[in-house]
Amino acid sequence: MAERRMLTKKVTDSDEFVALPASAQALYLHLNMAADDDGFNNQIQLAMFKSHASIDDLKVLMMKRFIIRFESGVIVIKHWRMSNLLRKDRYTPTAFQEEIKQLGIKPNGAYTLSGCQTVAKRLPDGCQMVAAGKDRIVKESIDKKNTKHFTPPTAEEVKQYCSERHNSVDPQVFVDFYESKGWMVGKNKMKDWKACIRTWERDNTRNMGERGRVSVKVPEFIEQQESGTLPEQEEASEEMIAEIKRLQRRFK
Repeated sequence: MAERRMLTKKVTDSDEFVALPASAQALYLHLNMAADDDGFNNQIQLAMFKSHASIDDLKVLMMKRFIIRFESGVIVIKHWRMSNLLRKDRYTPTAFQEEIKQLGIKPNGAYTLSGCQTVAKRLPDGCQMVAAGKDRIVKESIDKKNTKHFTPPTAEEVKQYCSERHNSVDPQVFVDFYESKGWMVGKNKMKDWKACIRTWERDNTRNMGERGRVSVKVPEFIEQQESGTLPEQEEASEEMIAEIKRLQRRFK
């Protein structure tokens, strides 16, 4: 469990909080400091002792909805997720699993019981159920998003992959083509070059593919076309032949 706790000024500077007795404010502080990584606390008496608070202070925190109390006696800090953002590798799920299942989270991050506690039914708009240990909010300045970064392959890497797949894609043509396009596939940045290789494979089974995807068998295709030995079902127009030759010159 993490040793540091934070408070948000959205709560502590609010008119409702400032209007609380000093002892109730102190109790809120100690309840926060002793809470687990999900904001739950079952050491109520100890917190009251440390803050010199009374049962009335506890009641006013409940009445003003700064804390939520369960039938088991456990409390949870209502605005916990607005204040405390923990890294995944430092997060320990709460031991109070039955209680956390009764909670929902409002769009502002606050816990709620009202309208969100129904399990296995469609949740009201603006509510989501709490999944302990999953989909944690991570502070981006501490724990950067784990996004997969695309690194363009070298011709040697493409050659090795094509060799593994026993295809006829020309590695250098593949690399030159996508380098000229900034490694874009249409209007989107390429995410998986191996998937593109497999697409080229499908095109090469027809000896010619879409614009820019040139098969290593194209020279043979052209020779057969010009000599009249190409099978009838594979006859290509003069325009198509001219386009293939243009692409060959481009990638030499």
